[in-house]
Amino acid sequence: MLTSLLSIPARLFEFGGSVVGIRGGTEEPRYTVVQEIPGAEIRRYGPRIAAETTVAAGEEAARYQGFRRLARYISGANHATAKIAMTAPVAQQPISAGGEKIAMTAPVSQRAGDKGEWVIRFFMPADKTMESLPEPDDDAVKLVTVPDETVAVRRFTGSRSARAVAAQTAELMRALRDAGIEPAGSAAAWFYDPPWTVPMLRRNEIVVPVVPNS
Repeated sequence: MLTSLLSIPARLFEFGGSVVGIRGGTEEPRYTVVQEIPGAEIRRYGPRIAAETTVAAGEEAARYQGFRRLARYISGANHATAKIAMTAPVAQQPISAGGEKIAMTAPVSQRAGDKGEWVIRFFMPADKTMESLPEPDDDAVKLVTVPDETVAVRRFTGSRSARAVAAQTAELMRALRDAGIEPAGSAAAWFYDPPWTVPMLRRNEIVVPVVPNS
């Protein structure tokens, strides 16, 4: 698996830097912190464009398969043979066999089994538009507009296993409940570093839409 990822090293270094978690120069979607609560912060993101793909596999296998597919797109597997700068994070969210988003706190067997699928996203650079982005060569890669949203974010380091993601999602939901903030959608996991980054230096986040304060 790692050997396959290393076949496009330049793009991967743009994605996450190095073993020690250096992400210098990697673009991230712009946001504003509108509130801080114990265990999380509330951010406001504007509209963004993402390249996304759906993968039917276990949670971690889907992450790597989706990453490779999207990395090929930004590395030139598109109708313009154009290279697109890598940004962070990579987003992962589960959906059911019927296409519905489901909670990341659901049992691992439900979220990562044969009957489930995962949506993996790369956010495109802020200076790109739907008109300027090249069409993917792979029909499994789609360009989508992500609308503006208010989200709660819990940051963590270490393991990115299914159990770790589920545990951090439960902690985020508990923080929101304690703060009286209502979730408005399903949670997603965001990963800012490549898999070989030292675990304690990784930047990982659980993100869930919330009802903005009026």
